[in-house]
Amino acid sequence: MENNELLEQVIAKAKTWLSDKYDAETRKEVQALLDNPDKNPLIDAFYKELEFGTGGLRGVMGAGCNRVNIYTVGAATQGLANYLLKEFAGLDQIKVVIGYDCRHNSKFFADTVAGIFSANGIKAYVFEDLRPTPEISYAIRKLGCQSGVMITASHNPPKYNGYKVYFNDGAQVVPPHDRNIIAEVGRVKVDEIKFAKNEKLIEVIGEKIDNAFIEELKTILLSPDCIKKYADLPIVYTPIHGTGVKIVPMALKAAGFNNIINVPEQDVVDGNFPTVKSPNPEEPAAMAMGLQRAIETNAELVFATDPDADRFGAGIRNDKGEFILLNGNQTMLMLVYYIITRKRELGQLTGKEYTVRTIVSSTLTQTISEKNGVEMFECYTGFKWIAKVMRELEGKRIYIGGGEESYGFLAEDFVRDKDSVSAAMLFGEMAAWAKDNGKTLYELLQDIYVEYGFSKEKGISVVREGMKGAEEIEAMMKNFRDNPMKEIAGSKVILMKDFSTLKAQDLNLNETFTLEMPTTSNVLQYFAADKTKISIRPSGTEPKIKFYIEVHDKLNSRADYNALNERTEQKIAQIMKELGV
Repeated sequence: MENNELLEQVIAKAKTWLSDKYDAETRKEVQALLDNPDKNPLIDAFYKELEFGTGGLRGVMGAGCNRVNIYTVGAATQGLANYLLKEFAGLDQIKVVIGYDCRHNSKFFADTVAGIFSANGIKAYVFEDLRPTPEISYAIRKLGCQSGVMITASHNPPKYNGYKVYFNDGAQVVPPHDRNIIAEVGRVKVDEIKFAKNEKLIEVIGEKIDNAFIEELKTILLSPDCIKKYADLPIVYTPIHGTGVKIVPMALKAAGFNNIINVPEQDVVDGNFPTVKSPNPEEPAAMAMGLQRAIETNAELVFATDPDADRFGAGIRNDKGEFILLNGNQTMLMLVYYIITRKRELGQLTGKEYTVRTIVSSTLTQTISEKNGVEMFECYTGFKWIAKVMRELEGKRIYIGGGEESYGFLAEDFVRDKDSVSAAMLFGEMAAWAKDNGKTLYELLQDIYVEYGFSKEKGISVVREGMKGAEEIEAMMKNFRDNPMKEIAGSKVILMKDFSTLKAQDLNLNETFTLEMPTTSNVLQYFAADKTKISIRPSGTEPKIKFYIEVHDKLNSRADYNALNERTEQKIAQIMKELGV
């Protein structure tokens, strides 16, 4: 499409937002965009409709159909309400749960969503204050609801907000529900959004659900005697200004840990995230204050959660007493190892247990699971796909853990999204158990590598914002498909998987086969003869293209760890150069 043609369409669409169907503040903001000589902000605000990605609706706040505001949130809610009224027409009362995080306008959007649901005759349970995403998932199941909404943009910058949609199993929506909801949302006209709330159908919830949630979380603990023995284990925890500020320390104390050290500056709930550039525990800089606090207090562990407290990051001490940050794959493989090992020791493995990982996560977790007789299922990126596996196997198999490289882990089946609260409890317990077995967590990690093989992972995100950025990302994906890699760091590529076509090519056998997945996805993977794996995909929730590098080697002993770690870091640097990132 020519730029002039696009601009004309954008201006025409923007002018519809100047009608009296929109409030005065919105009209003023749109007029300012129209009057601005620089048309890029106008184009970015109106060139497309906000869409559901792997994490729902997410975008920059402001006026426009490609922005998060009362009307895009309102249309999403009205469309969801319309769908629920059709899907659950036989119920006397349809019910939903609404939660929100620390972001600007989150409470306002949550109240707006509750009002629209109530105006449509749907009972809305609204949390009294900010709560973690996993607790919203829990509450949907606990209260027997048909859906739920979490107002959050996870770890995105302050200018973002978002809208995660959950279904009656407590999981984020997957096909066909996501497509059907999008279709309903697309049919909603602004004057059809029912903003006039029905107070009788809105119920505020809070402490009772908190207590029930924590009591159920205690049931997944596997080594309570170890926690009792090491109850004074010093743990620094930071919520990075977000929703974990109350619930995570409560849960750790309920588990039996009594030496939880806070980071006062980051306990301040603030949607500006003033102490960090990015409120994401994946970013080392976001963990810096927690690490400093741990050094000052001689703590053994550092825990951090993102603004909606579904992601969990951890720092442990190495053999020199220095802190190192674990990546999401390391946290996942350690927790998978711990859960399986303890369940085997306790005689709790029945042969029906299973674990789940995403396609871009470490294959080492699969090795650990399968060598212990536990099947591991593979699914797309996004915890909704892990939850889909759980739903399909409910009542047939026993879920004991699953995760993804992006700092997400879930140990319990009564929640259907990644859960930093339970991850923190289990990670602390694992540290106590390791101590009881004469090991540090660093030594435990090394021993896992010795027993199951060594892997090192690196994630790279290339940010490309706006319409132009989206076009650049699309062009990058096309280039990787049109010019496939033949070698990776000197090792021949032997397998390619393209999830957009669900086709894979075995380059050794010169054969093509079909990938068994529930739907297509814009993901490309290369596998080399030396087990190196590269995954490439655009983010479904952020203006990024993501590269995931995974290399493998053999670790003979703890003494060889540092040299092997350095060698694989150099290999990853070479691969990054080959990828051009």
